[in-house]
Amino acid sequence: MKDIIVIDIETKNTFADVGGDEHIDELEVSVACVYSYNENKFRSFWETNMEELGNLLKESGLVVGFSINRFDLPVLDRYFPFSTKALKRLDLLEEIELSFGSRIGLDLLAQTNIGLCKTHHSLEAIRLWNEGQHKELENYCQNDVKLTKDLYELAKDQGYLLVPDKKTGEIAKVSLDFSRVIRDLESAPSSLF
Repeated sequence: MKDIIVIDIETKNTFADVGGDEHIDELEVSVACVYSYNENKFRSFWETNMEELGNLLKESGLVVGFSINRFDLPVLDRYFPFSTKALKRLDLLEEIELSFGSRIGLDLLAQTNIGLCKTHHSLEAIRLWNEGQHKELENYCQNDVKLTKDLYELAKDQGYLLVPDKKTGEIAKVSLDFSRVIRDLESAPSSLF
């Protein structure tokens, strides 16, 4: 079966640095981390080996992430000779938003469902990059990939995730059905490119 890749990226700069979110194409990747199901391992890609990441993504059957449609993949587009829009993808945040009606952060979602949390938060990634703390940055990004992977597997296995309402604190059981995505993966052509 074609590989499933779980991905997260960190950037060297912020939307404030590039003039707002309409300039997402000007953000620069500091590190991209993935988990490959076929290889059963985590991998990290720095700006110097983005071509290798692009090849891995092109060969995958599914790219899974948290807010990848709004952030990670559009940022990566500048590094590849293809559009990431052509990739088959599953964005956990969008799936929750479609089913629940509002967004939630990865940290709170992970705490509620698997009892784990993020090691840092987004703006800290830029500080780590600027301070040359690249190993800590890589560990942070890989941890976010692990959280996303664990949440994806939990949702796939049980058909839902628990999502706390930010205003009331009440926890909702949000149905998530990934069976169509898995069926599509099994019947996918050998290459989209």
